[in-house]
Amino acid sequence: MRVLLTGATGFVGRGLLERMSTLVNLELVAAVRSRPASGLPEHVASRQIAGLEAGTDWRKALEGIEAVIHSAARVHVMHDQASDPLAEFRKVNVDGTLSLARQAAEAGVRRFIFISSIKVNGEGTPVGAPYIADAQPAPADPYGISKMEAEQGLRALAAETGMEVVIIRPTLVYGPGVKANFLSMMRWLHKGVPLPLGAIPNKRSLVALDNLVDLIVTCIDHPAAANQTFLVSDGEDLSTSQLLSRMGQALGKPARLLPIPTWMLARAATLLGKTAVAQRLCGSLQVDISKTRELLNWSPPISVDEALRRTAKHFLEHQTR
Repeated sequence: MRVLLTGATGFVGRGLLERMSTLVNLELVAAVRSRPASGLPEHVASRQIAGLEAGTDWRKALEGIEAVIHSAARVHVMHDQASDPLAEFRKVNVDGTLSLARQAAEAGVRRFIFISSIKVNGEGTPVGAPYIADAQPAPADPYGISKMEAEQGLRALAAETGMEVVIIRPTLVYGPGVKANFLSMMRWLHKGVPLPLGAIPNKRSLVALDNLVDLIVTCIDHPAAANQTFLVSDGEDLSTSQLLSRMGQALGKPARLLPIPTWMLARAATLLGKTAVAQRLCGSLQVDISKTRELLNWSPPISVDEALRRTAKHFLEHQTR
């Protein structure tokens, strides 16, 4: 099967490249915005595209393609400087996605796999009340809204054209090479910084890159995946305190966690204008992956502790460079 991958140089895309380039039954083509493409395995073909907006011509890239994995996107950013963030997200995540999907359907592509976001469901859950795949969406920010609108457009296109659409909504993805807040957390732990996060009773679902990649690969040709929406996680939810403790163990640097009550953290965050940070650290966000397990007969192939070990190993090998 010949598969086109967008976002091949991103965090998820690189994980997919590494896994899919070893599968003998797949011929992988990576869509790139520059030639020669950097960072691609030698035996992976590439096709240059102008960008991810609605006006991009995908016809050459789609020649002979049977399935598309669309992981490229304008990603969520903490301090977006755009005057109209939603309009900017829509240009790529909605208009660009639907243009690619329509051209894929016209080219005879059988299946279109869209990497969406748990932000389509919302920003948080009460403990013990996880999101489910087929619940009413409730995105709260421009990024989540753009992903929801792309999903809606893809479902309409599937009904119109017969091309199968698979939607996957990951939770926070971590793994070797992870950046942003997860990387900052590892740096704090490695330096032995005392953290006031030892008494947080929340629960959060995360997904290791290896587990997400395994699910995406499963969805390439699984008959039951057609026109379905899936949530994905590691299958074990952790509190922030538990995550820090187990990440510290993986790093060989026991976490120095101070048991500060959550209400005190929330009050301090409010005074400092950091309520969004407090929500991410103290709030819960759980997902129920029973539909993913049952419909696809799929389970996360690696445990949380093994995923943290792999993440820590990469960090320790590269953190001084």
